[in-house]
Amino acid sequence: MNICPLCNGFRELLLYCENCGRKLEDKGKIMDYFDDYSPYMEIDLTKREDGYPSTLRRHECVHLFYCLHCDHEQIQWIKE
Repeated sequence: MNICPLCNGFRELLLYCENCGRKLEDKGKIMDYFDDYSPYMEIDLTKREDGYPSTLRRHECVHLFYCLHCDHEQIQWIKE
């Protein structure tokens, strides 16, 4: 079983905004924002429908990072 090190608190990823250079905040898995029940669904099932065909096969978790300063959003693939 593969698990995401960011979702499970094993590590943090420090990224900076492409627009303003400030630190980005990890907002969690992007698939948790699809609808009200997404955070409670089986992860492998949501990976089949997340719009990124390789996430299930490559064991990746797609995270949303957000800049509080300029409202820029950035997606980052995290190896599980």
